[in-house]
Amino acid sequence: MKHYAIALLTTVIAFNSYAADPKPATQATIDANQTVLNTLPFKDKKDFDDAQRGLIAKQDTVTIKNENGDVVWDLEAYKKFITLENPAPDSVNPSLWRNAQLNMINGLFEVTDGIYQVRGYDLSNITFIKGKTGWIVFDPLISQETAKAALDFINSELGERPVVAVVYSHSHIDHFGGVRGIVNEQDVIDGKVTIIASHGFTEHAVSENVIAGNAMGRRAIYMYGALLPRDEFSGVNGGLGQTTSTGLATLIKPTDIIEKTGDERTVDGIKMVFQYTPGSEAPTEINTWFPDKKALWMAENSTNTMHNILTLRGAQVRDALKWSSYLQETIETWGDEVEVKFQSHHWPLWGQADIVDYFKKQRDMYKYTHDQTVRLMNQGYIGSEISEIIHFPDSLDKNWSTRGYYGTLRHNSRAVYQRYMGWYSGNPSDLNDLPPADAAQKYVEYMGGEDAAISKAKADFDKGEYRWVAEVMKHVVFANPDSKNGKMLLADTYEQLGYQAESGPWRSVYLQGAYELRNGTPSAGGTTTASPDIIKNMPPEMLFDYLAVRILPEKAVGKNFSININFTDLDEKYTLYIENSVLNHTTKLSDKPDVTLTLTKAALDDVQLGNITLEKAIADGDIKVKGNEQVFKDFVGMLDTFNFWFNIVTP
Repeated sequence: MKHYAIALLTTVIAFNSYAADPKPATQATIDANQTVLNTLPFKDKKDFDDAQRGLIAKQDTVTIKNENGDVVWDLEAYKKFITLENPAPDSVNPSLWRNAQLNMINGLFEVTDGIYQVRGYDLSNITFIKGKTGWIVFDPLISQETAKAALDFINSELGERPVVAVVYSHSHIDHFGGVRGIVNEQDVIDGKVTIIASHGFTEHAVSENVIAGNAMGRRAIYMYGALLPRDEFSGVNGGLGQTTSTGLATLIKPTDIIEKTGDERTVDGIKMVFQYTPGSEAPTEINTWFPDKKALWMAENSTNTMHNILTLRGAQVRDALKWSSYLQETIETWGDEVEVKFQSHHWPLWGQADIVDYFKKQRDMYKYTHDQTVRLMNQGYIGSEISEIIHFPDSLDKNWSTRGYYGTLRHNSRAVYQRYMGWYSGNPSDLNDLPPADAAQKYVEYMGGEDAAISKAKADFDKGEYRWVAEVMKHVVFANPDSKNGKMLLADTYEQLGYQAESGPWRSVYLQGAYELRNGTPSAGGTTTASPDIIKNMPPEMLFDYLAVRILPEKAVGKNFSININFTDLDEKYTLYIENSVLNHTTKLSDKPDVTLTLTKAALDDVQLGNITLEKAIADGDIKVKGNEQVFKDFVGMLDTFNFWFNIVTP
């Protein structure tokens, strides 16, 4: 019953170079990027002033290694080509380049009296609130190595203080994964350190990518540009930050739970009032108001970009309408008093009037996306049509904090459509359409064959019609995955689309697609999978749900049996049933199980983590089997395994 680790956040150490070198920007791409430069207010430098405000110190080199000497975070790779002085190269959308420049402003900053941030040490920021005796830390990054480096940095500059509390703003791994780098779990157990999070945090922190984790993890390679080199032709910026760290992600369970908006806590002399925002940017999330400082922590409910209603790696669609309503609540609750706004990504904003204007634009960005998508949907337009029609008014379109560096209006509008209408467009032709490879064969045949299709596509490529060429060449490659000319032309096309993309994830998706067309599907690359802490915090019910999606139906046909499982350390018992080629679980035990397993959750964790084989655990007595052992063996034989490196741009 080996459970393969699930990729919660997939990041990979970049290779130094392509096997096939990237191409330069075409004239069509240069012209498209010049249009962006001419359209947006690049003379507005306020964000650069805000991003540098309060700088206390910066380290000359920000390269962080794990205990084995492996680099888990390297800002230096970006410093080689991204500076505040350099204009955008032809191969980078100038708006995305601007965002990258801002995200490269790193160091230790004072946000306001007693509130500090270390920025540029991971995808997210780590925030330190100075209490009477120690630090209250908000969102300790992805990796324990980067979090420790940030704590060591602030202690070296401002004097050493213990961490007395940690606040997890929400259940995404870049907001809790580094906790063991700054906190000893025994201090939490002994009550010396409080860990605050919102209702449902642990469940969502562990579960978000469990069931579909393999597919999400593979797609995250594309979204974060994990394999891309760091240069002007490749990985430039991730939208929320430069990229993700690759150290050990950890988790310590919260000890204090926020249940509702208005809940208050005073920790180490610091008063905090929480706004509970479930179903916004994350399934569970909290903003925090510091009344004595007139400071408002916005978690990730507002950043200096448009966020995702549906993340490109895959997830459940978020509720844009609910998200906007929480921002309205924020304005109504603290808008009259707030003097500084800061969050888990990007840089702060100061001044009550500017902050309220910012909140209104963030609110209306999501509300407009929702309302106008639904309006057009009710006019009969489908998602692809809506994404082509919908445009922001200038007040949102030419406002830097609502630009699409992470999410985009095009794919967010499709996400709203999906939330209401699902996958089916309503056109009968889409109800039972052919899968891509089968359809591709007919498309290419109708085009007059592969050579004719490539010839026509090359002519359109020369005209800069990259979106259409991508559509055509996708069919050529799926009809004949051995078509070298087809794959190279499609790679060139994706590359130009990536160079034009304003969104960091869009750029990464296109360039990773080009990379794999030229070099083949990778087989390795330093994937960071579910850590021991994630596995250990996975409740049995979640494990059973995951095992259920691994059932191979052809091996379960005609099988009908039950397995009782007794977790002695949890004092919990379950029965697993195989019926109708489906695995179900219940806490109502079978009186006549075919086999009974007695074990500890810790023993099961060791098997899942690969610390011990199932056979050895049984031989050593860590897992006791009573009854028909063949039933258990049959069950194990029904479990599918997932190939992480499945093809995406080829069939």
